[in-house]
Amino acid sequence: MRLPFATSDARSRHRLTALIAGLLAIVVLAGIGVYGLLSGPRTTSDTGDDSGNTGPGSTVTSPGAQRTPPRLPTVPASNDPETFARNVAEALFAWDTASGFMPLDYTSVILTVGDPSGDEQAGLASDVAAYLPSRPTWLELRQYATTQRLRIDQAFVPQAWDTAVEQAQPGQLAPGTTAYTIEGTRHREGVWNDEPAASEHSVAFTVFIVCAPTYDTCHLLRLSQLDNPLR
Repeated sequence: MRLPFATSDARSRHRLTALIAGLLAIVVLAGIGVYGLLSGPRTTSDTGDDSGNTGPGSTVTSPGAQRTPPRLPTVPASNDPETFARNVAEALFAWDTASGFMPLDYTSVILTVGDPSGDEQAGLASDVAAYLPSRPTWLELRQYATTQRLRIDQAFVPQAWDTAVEQAQPGQLAPGTTAYTIEGTRHREGVWNDEPAASEHSVAFTVFIVCAPTYDTCHLLRLSQLDNPLR
């Protein structure tokens, strides 16, 4: 099975370095900033930031509402890049603090569809962690039965990625490697002072994936920083 970033053993050992170098050159030329694929996720706090960690005052849900048995979200497999990118995005933002699961359980859902070679696993795990509340924040939000979901407004291949592909050296990107920027609205619900509460927040981020012909079905490589997508 071919690995997603190289066509030779040498390139295989350095494929992530080559991809980062190629993208960095495009970022500099285009002036579009540094993204999660290049520099990793932002440092987050426990008191409210773009990673999704907000205090209880902006949370919500209906008291007395009948809850279905808790279960983790899934990322349905797909060989269509846009469909898969949307599936990843929806699963990434789908969590329920009252389910009995913890952030690491939700992280495992995303890692399940990661690059089978394992080369991106550590970086991807770090990316996902930046999108989830920290453990202390999670325990705080659990008191308010906080849940979250994402409504996707649009998904598109950013122009910056097209430029990166044009500038990439032969063999630097595996066939089927692409990026989709997701724009949507993060919805939260919970209970605050025994009253239902809700909040909405616009979000944008980029999903980096590899599909056919490298793999029969799409797999997730990395995530950009939240609200710092490729454009």
